[in-house]
Amino acid sequence: MNKRQATLRRETGETRIGVTLELDGSGKSEIHTGVAFFDHMLTLLSKHSLIDLQVRAEGDLSVDYHHTVEDTGIVLGECLKHALGTKSGLRRYGWALLPMDETLVEVALDLSGRFYLAFEAPDFPQPIGTFDFQLVEEFLRGFAANAGMNLHVTVKRGRNAHHVAEAIFKGLAKALDQACQVDARVIGVPSSKGIL
Repeated sequence: MNKRQATLRRETGETRIGVTLELDGSGKSEIHTGVAFFDHMLTLLSKHSLIDLQVRAEGDLSVDYHHTVEDTGIVLGECLKHALGTKSGLRRYGWALLPMDETLVEVALDLSGRFYLAFEAPDFPQPIGTFDFQLVEEFLRGFAANAGMNLHVTVKRGRNAHHVAEAIFKGLAKALDQACQVDARVIGVPSSKGIL
C-alpha cells in the first residue's frame, strides 16, 4: 500500500502554516503554533488517532488566536483529504463516546467528501488560560470543511472547559482512527455511488 501522507503550506497576510500528516503512523507529533493550549490539543489529536503530525504555524497572535487556529484547521483538513487519496478500501465512518472526568463527548464523522458540522456544546464565557473555548468550533469547521467531512460533536455532559475541549479532541482522534482505517473486505470506494 502506498504511504498515505501529505505535506502542505498556506500563507496569507495573517498566517503562515505548514503541516505534514501521515495517516498510518504511531501518534508522533511536533506541534508549534505559538498557542500553548492549542499545541496540547493537536498533540492529543495525533497521539490518540495514531496519525503522525507535524505542524508549524506563525500567525498574528498579537491580534488574537483566531486566524492561527482556523487556518491550521484548514491546512490540516486539506492534508487529510490529500492523504486519503481515492479512499479505496476506506472504512469511511468513525465514532467515539469519550469520557474525561465529569465530561462526556460524542463524536461521529463520515469522510463523505461533503462538509457539514453540527456542534453542540455549552457556552464557556471564560477562556482556558488565554484560549477562548469558541476557537474549538472554529478549528473543527475549518478542518471538516477542507477535509470534506460530515462531523457531529455533541457534549453530553461537562462543566470544565478544559475537560470538554480535551474530550472533543480525543473523541475526534478516536473517530478519525476508525474512519481512516483500510478494511480488506471493502472493495473499491465505500459508496453505492462509486465515488466519494
